[in-house]
Amino acid sequence: MLLIRLAQVSLQVAGAPARNRKVELLAGLFRDAASEDVPVAIPYLAGRLPQGRLGIGWSALGDLPAPAAAPTLTVAHTDAELTAIGALTGPGSRAARAERLRGLLGAATADEQHFLRALLLGELRQGALDAIAVDALARASGAAGAEVRRAVMLAGSLRDVAVALLADGPGALARFRLTVGRPVHPMLAQSAGSVGEAIDKLGGCAVEEKLDGIRVQVHRDATGVRVWTRTLDDITDRLPDLVTAVAGFPGERFVLDGEVIALGPDGRPRPFQEIAARVGSRRDVARAAAELPVVPVFFDVLLVDDEDLLDRAFAERHDALARLVPEGMRVRRTLVTGPTGTGPDTGADPGARDAADAFFAATLERGHEGVVVKDLAAPYSAGRRGASWLKVKPVHTLDLLVTAVEWGSGRRTGKLSNLHLAALGPDGDPVMLGKTFKGLTDQLLAWQTERLLALSTGDDGRVVTVRPELVVEIAYDGLQRSTRYPAGVTLRFARVVRYREDKRPEEADTVATVLAQHT
Repeated sequence: MLLIRLAQVSLQVAGAPARNRKVELLAGLFRDAASEDVPVAIPYLAGRLPQGRLGIGWSALGDLPAPAAAPTLTVAHTDAELTAIGALTGPGSRAARAERLRGLLGAATADEQHFLRALLLGELRQGALDAIAVDALARASGAAGAEVRRAVMLAGSLRDVAVALLADGPGALARFRLTVGRPVHPMLAQSAGSVGEAIDKLGGCAVEEKLDGIRVQVHRDATGVRVWTRTLDDITDRLPDLVTAVAGFPGERFVLDGEVIALGPDGRPRPFQEIAARVGSRRDVARAAAELPVVPVFFDVLLVDDEDLLDRAFAERHDALARLVPEGMRVRRTLVTGPTGTGPDTGADPGARDAADAFFAATLERGHEGVVVKDLAAPYSAGRRGASWLKVKPVHTLDLLVTAVEWGSGRRTGKLSNLHLAALGPDGDPVMLGKTFKGLTDQLLAWQTERLLALSTGDDGRVVTVRPELVVEIAYDGLQRSTRYPAGVTLRFARVVRYREDKRPEEADTVATVLAQHT
């Protein structure tokens, strides 16, 4: 496939106002793509490089060569050239990289140059998100959308599913099963304003502690124990204490979902930043484990032996969890049931509601950040922020993207201070909700200045625009109407809680979630 086809479809998708039109455009592309083009086309359309960051910045792309008169570049050749550029290291590599990049761009037409420049700088934001690509793959192949989504969930890779599906048809989806050793993206929670509100929505439910730790998915079979983060990074070697603990559990093969936290001498949880530093450290792991041992706390099980539990009710999965994991390593919880069973509209027992409120208060007193209220009848929706898990915190918080930042003044001169904050719109593009410089310590100011400058895409002397890749947790007191911002609202008294480098940009909260919390 010629690169120009990809560039043209990207431009058309960017200009298509309707989701169905975007799906149609991508489906047509997938029907025409050769099998070797699919693994490259999908990340390119989503604005990602399969090679990851190549270290190509504005200086290398500022003065483009004259464009080619006619398209000749193929998708496969372009990807091979970018791989070769990324592999150039050592003395003289900077000049060699620049020369090879210039050769690639010189072979590109004007439209292809624009596409490649945006892709390399992380500016390709045309709304071709993975969810749209899944629907397009289903349409192109004749497979059911739900079956494609499930295969992607179990494979942990849209690209792998696309290659198999387009090569071998819908029957290929049966290959993708939950197996030990292949992690899946975790189920996520939506927000609720109070425990009572969550119970009213769910009916029969469990109210569990919400821990401020690192989410982990733990797999065990005869070969040993493996540990992955919520972003599917393998951190097994960094958590020998967790591996040892899980090795002592009964059972041969299982997949567990939970978090690791650390406790102080008083039994209260240590700050998230300390746990993140421990888990992120690759040096002298034994010493780090001795200085800050972690405690695993599990709250779900996805597979036992060869039995996939994803579609089982949460109540059944918890029974299986209790048979595997000692009580001291299971999350604290209390149950709320209706007088006629589980589910919404059954009416929760008043005594159980009071107990849930008391549990929430006690959880906060123990130093945890809130609770997660879970539907006892719900399956495990891996990779999705479903309505059957509702998180409740004592204040409103959102996970937002930083899209720009302003240079500070006074004592903050020389530091990047005032953050521009955005939620995800319907097409996955950032939609600005407001700004804040509150809650920033001197240490955090220095850190964010360095980190955001590395993501810079422009600086007019006052505002530095950045690639929307960094997620920040923001506390706020509510919303107020505003004609200044595209969503029609802005955040009241927004302040920084912490940066969430453990979250991917697409895991930021959506505008719909923000508005739903205040209706």
